This record gives sequence, structure tokens and C-alpha cells, in this order.
Amino acid sequence: MLKICHIITKLELGGAQQNTLYTVGHLDRKRFEPVLIAGKGGILDSEAAALPQVPIHFVSSLGREINPFFDLITLIQLWRILRKERPQVVHTHSSKAGILGRWAARLAGVPVIIHTFHGFAFHDYQSKFVKQFYVLLERLTAAVTDTFIAVTSKDIQKGLAHGIGQKERYRLIRSGIDLSYYKMLSVNRTVKRTSLGLSDEHGVVTTIGPFKPQKNLFDFVRVAAMVSARVPSARFLMVGDGDQRKDIEALIGEMKLSGIVSLLGWRRDAGEILAASDLFVLTSLWEGLPRSILEAMILGLPVVANAVDGAREIVADGRTGYLVKPGDRERMAADIIKLLQDSALSRQMGECGRGYINNEYDINFMVRQQEDLYCKTY
Repeated sequence: MLKICHIITKLELGGAQQNTLYTVGHLDRKRFEPVLIAGKGGILDSEAAALPQVPIHFVSSLGREINPFFDLITLIQLWRILRKERPQVVHTHSSKAGILGRWAARLAGVPVIIHTFHGFAFHDYQSKFVKQFYVLLERLTAAVTDTFIAVTSKDIQKGLAHGIGQKERYRLIRSGIDLSYYKMLSVNRTVKRTSLGLSDEHGVVTTIGPFKPQKNLFDFVRVAAMVSARVPSARFLMVGDGDQRKDIEALIGEMKLSGIVSLLGWRRDAGEILAASDLFVLTSLWEGLPRSILEAMILGLPVVANAVDGAREIVADGRTGYLVKPGDRERMAADIIKLLQDSALSRQMGECGRGYINNEYDINFMVRQQEDLYCKTY
């Protein structure tokens, strides 16, 4: 039996975190013994602690921001945990846990080290120095990494273009969703909308994600103002929360969008909210494979998204929705208006998108692929 230790920075309510928890909870227990290490204070901590027969180690010093003192403490703590657990495979996720976790695994003598890129820590919106620093860290840490998992082919291209590892060490394993759940999901749109303060007459535009710079949610609010001026019945839902909430609330007030844009916080019924919506929008500046787009598409929603990274790989421009150059709010607003005013086009694109989400994006298929990789690499 192989002991597999997953390490992730923080268990927020995001795609990488949810998929990591699902993997840990659904590995074949006849062949694998899972262990989880995570930073403390995430919204999914209690869910992780409830996983049956999975040892959980919360490391309070493991945080997202760079801090040489706490990062050194974290490295030592991770090394101690790994020396105690003695896994055959360490599988890291997210940037901070990916760097520190892989070096701790190397120092602890772990035979196989795997890392999943759920997108990269470096991007074009950083200063040149910061970006080069993150690229250098990834290049150095690639030397102690046996296999890289990428959730999109774009990430493989991006990693290789920046000199991170060799092509033969990359594997494409999509970040999946529970297709069976979404295919069976039955929602009374009228009832659900009523619970959200909406009616059937409203054109409902939804976005999902943490309130942080990557998600570029100030653009979502500004686009909402443009659309609302042309389509007064449009309503905008923001599922998520985070450090930028007060600033987003201030912008909503400044643009007189109270009652037009609603901040719903983190919701366990996000799938039901999507099913009661007409359109999904993603204003992110960079992404891995956006789980929220997959969820929207399997539920038959057309998607309007910034043309970045994984979004370009799953949204077929003009067929399942529209891709927009980041920052082009006028174009995004025009595409949203077009879909809200043309219900036949919206349904056509939504149904086309539903057909795009095949077994490759199923979360159980994702787990089986990882299991195969563990056996082949050890």
C-alpha cells in the first residue's frame, strides 16, 4: 500500500482546494493511504478534519505571503511531519506549499515528488522583478520534482516556455467536477430566484470566486453598470468573499448599483444558483482551469470570460460563449447584453457548452488518473 501525502497552502473554497480534498477522500483505500498537510484557517478546514481515516496536519505558519522567518519554520515543520509519516509519494498543490513542500520532501528522502500547477504564481501583472523571482523559484524546485501535473495544455506550454522542467515530466490531468451531481441537479428556478430576491423577469448574470486581485471583480461591477443602463432587468450575483469585499461594496454604492449587484458570500448552493442564472461571467486576469466555468457549462449556461489561460481552452469563442481581451469592459458588456436580449442564442450556446464537458472533466476520472500516476512513478 502506498502512502500518499498531499500538501496545500490553505483550504479555501476554491477549485484546487476542493479537488485536493476530493482526491484525498476518494483514493482507493485498498491501494493507497492518504495523508493531508495544509495551512490553518481555511473555510474547508472542518471538511478536511471530517474526512474518515485521513491523518490531517495543520501547519499554522504555512501562509500565502512570503515571509523568510515563517517560511523557514514551515519548511522545518513540513520536514518533521514527512519524516514521521514517511510517505512514498508527496503531491503538492498551490505555489507556497508547492515550493516548501517539495523541498521538505526532498530533505526528508521521499522517493517520489509530484506537483500540480493549478495555474502559476507568476503572471504579467506583476513587476518584472517579482515575476522573475517566482520563475527562478519554480526552476530551482523543478530539480527536485519527478512529475508535474498541469490542468491545461496552456500551463504545460507556459511552464516549458519559462524553463520549468522538461516536457517528458509533464502530465495533463484536468481539474474535474462531479459530472453526475450536475447532470442530476434539479432546481426550481422560480423558487430559487425568489429565495435570492429575484424574479423570472430578471436576466441573471453570475460570477463565482474569491474577492482578490486575480479575479478582477471591480471590472465585473463596472460591466454590470454598463449592462444595467441598457438592460434594466439585469441582475448580477457575486458568489464569494475575501479581502476586497469592502472596496467592492464601496464601488457598488458609488455606481448606485445597490439592488442590482448582490454579494452572496461563500455559498454551498453555488450549483443551484448557477442553475437559476442565465449567464456566467469571469473577469479573471489569469487562471488555471476555472472550475466555475466547467460548472456553468455543464448546467447549460453560456459563458463570457476574459481570454486568459485555461478559459481559452474550454470556452469556444462564438460557440459556447464569448472570450474578451482583459480590460475591454465595453466589449464584455456588449456580449452580455447580446445574450440577455437574445434568449435563443443564449440557449444555443449553453447547450453547445454542455456538450463540451465530457468525461475528461469528471472529478472521478481525475482521481483515477492520479492513482495511475502514483503507481507508475513509484
